[in-house]
Amino acid sequence: MSGSSSSPLDAKPGLLDEPLGLTVHSLPLPQEAAAEDGRRTATGRLKMLLVLAVCAAPVVASYVTYYVIRPQSHKSYGALIDPQRTIPQAQATALDGKPVQLSTLRGQWLLVSVAGGSCDAACEKHLYLQRQLRESLGKDKARVDWVWLVDDAATVRPQLLPALAQATVLRVDAKPLAQWLEAAPGQSLHDHLYVVDPQGNWMMRFPPATDAAAAKSIKRDLERLLRASASWDLPGR
Repeated sequence: MSGSSSSPLDAKPGLLDEPLGLTVHSLPLPQEAAAEDGRRTATGRLKMLLVLAVCAAPVVASYVTYYVIRPQSHKSYGALIDPQRTIPQAQATALDGKPVQLSTLRGQWLLVSVAGGSCDAACEKHLYLQRQLRESLGKDKARVDWVWLVDDAATVRPQLLPALAQATVLRVDAKPLAQWLEAAPGQSLHDHLYVVDPQGNWMMRFPPATDAAAAKSIKRDLERLLRASASWDLPGR
């Protein structure tokens, strides 16, 4: 009959008689699935530990540097004074005869030498070294005063005065001075350079040497002190 649509039954013989082709996949065994899950878990944990190690490395390195390496490499040349001694309330005299309280030295780092007014060769070496050390500090030299404490009544030679233009020179009685500063055993006050912090605490004493190697070591100690105090110590009183 014209116009009628054909049905599946009108298809060619044999097309529907063939069997369907199916692919069957076998399921994994429970033991294999568990092993694969374990491998994935172990890999994930290893990756997490590696990430933690990378993140923690800078912290560990800083602790090793501070607690293991730093104390050995940063050993000071000068002897640290413990307990520190505070500057006494003693009367001093400037070279022009004006009375000055020794405590007015507070507010700056001080590099101090002690000698009689006649200033022998060792005294001159100390004064020269003090001046050179201060100048070598560059921009930080404004935070340091070099001080000569004269512990007797001898007159300072006029020839020294031009070189002392930037120094603080005070005449102090030996008794209160000895209560503040102290020499190493077998030495005298004249043999050392001393460091006093801005609070007026004597906190370091350098060995009695003025050669180039000693100067370099003293400078290194001064630079460390200035770096360590940079957050709270400002130039000027």
